[in-house]
Amino acid sequence: MTPPVCSLYVPGDRPERFGKAAASGADVVILDLEDAVGAEHKDVAREHVRAHLAERRPGPELHVRINDPATERGRADLAALAECPGLDAVRVPKIHGARDLAVVDEAFGTRPTPVQALLESARGLADAAAICAHPRVAGVGLGEQDLAAELSITDERAFDHLRLQLVLAAAAAGLPPVAMSVHADVHDEAGLRASCAHGRSLGMFGRSAIHPRQVSVIRDAFRPTPEEVARAGEVVAAAEHHGGEGALALPDGRFVDAPVIAKARSVLALADRLGERG
Repeated sequence: MTPPVCSLYVPGDRPERFGKAAASGADVVILDLEDAVGAEHKDVAREHVRAHLAERRPGPELHVRINDPATERGRADLAALAECPGLDAVRVPKIHGARDLAVVDEAFGTRPTPVQALLESARGLADAAAICAHPRVAGVGLGEQDLAAELSITDERAFDHLRLQLVLAAAAAGLPPVAMSVHADVHDEAGLRASCAHGRSLGMFGRSAIHPRQVSVIRDAFRPTPEEVARAGEVVAAAEHHGGEGALALPDGRFVDAPVIAKARSVLALADRLGERG
């Protein structure tokens, strides 16, 4: 199963947008109770989200981003979601260490609801390995705007070091590749596309969006190229011809081994999913 290519945020207090988000082509719809909702609307947003999950229809995965779990509001979000049907995962912001996830365990008990942990501080990155290893964590992401403010980062290139730290921690824990943070300028299609290409080069995969118009750009940016599909096809065909997953030689003389073969299979699966292969 290839990880999500695009996750679309939608404000929890705008229920008229929930259906549009589901029809956007995103793999995941994130019903947001945090940054996208003003303080005066957070309680009603929680009720809209609960009602939507209770009436769950076929479609993309549904995640909910709660408020800071260290606050009363965040804990109220968790309590409201704990018995709510239709929830595929909870996105937990402001994770500064693995111990911050205890509040999720307390709320959900034995219910195996996955957590997408958002690391938005230096403390969170410093404890990334432990956070990634937590049994409830199914994926992690960076809160780059908060990090930029805390670390006084003014150059986009400085994020590459932080991104690679999290890419490494996630891979070591056996988690899916780290998805990229949102691109704040919804009109900057060229910038979004270039940023996605750069993220791919760092080992990241997929991205969150804040507007439906970004979804197709993100899906296209992470779609395997025809050259990548052809190369992966050669590797998989050679593996199947030799009847194994061990090291083997391709017709052009290149040697490949099991991890390369597994990667080739994932490329073909992603191409099939995104419609690159006929």
